[in-house]
Amino acid sequence: MIALSFLFLLTTTPAAATGEDGTFVKRADRRLLGLKKEKLSHFKFYWHDILSGPNPTSVPIVLPPSNKSTTAYGGVNMIDNPLTLGPKLSSKMVGRAQGLYGSASQQGVGLLMVMNFAFIEGKYNGSGITVLGRNMVFTKVREMAVIGGTGLFRFARGYVEARTNTVDLKTRDAVVEYNVYVMHY
Repeated sequence: MIALSFLFLLTTTPAAATGEDGTFVKRADRRLLGLKKEKLSHFKFYWHDILSGPNPTSVPIVLPPSNKSTTAYGGVNMIDNPLTLGPKLSSKMVGRAQGLYGSASQQGVGLLMVMNFAFIEGKYNGSGITVLGRNMVFTKVREMAVIGGTGLFRFARGYVEARTNTVDLKTRDAVVEYNVYVMHY
């Protein structure tokens, strides 16, 4: 009972609510940030990872420490990959996936994905969704977390599902279908 009373006093004092006691945090008013009722949106697009040719969209920035590795463990690529409505690169582009991925698995081809889906189309132009997660490339469906965003996706959360559409094992060029489920305001 004493602990409950103390907790009540602590949360109802003006200093705790306004940060006047020298703390660096205070409660923010949702309305001042333009936060209304959340929406759930589903986006579907294709991610083109092009390592070959004269204009690759994925380039190595750290090579694996050993060329004996079958998983390229330790290698890191920087990406600026087109996002299109269809699986063909000539399909309408709706944005770009910008970020990096690194080979983070010693057994199997497992990537750590860190990227922003930067949209260039419609009302989402200039907004982005931030994704972070583990991508075991040869698994049929991979899930990664939406950890935030910008523009219309501020305070976003959700997840993405990635499914390989095509991959050229010689060039390592790949087309991946992304389904993004995102809660946003």
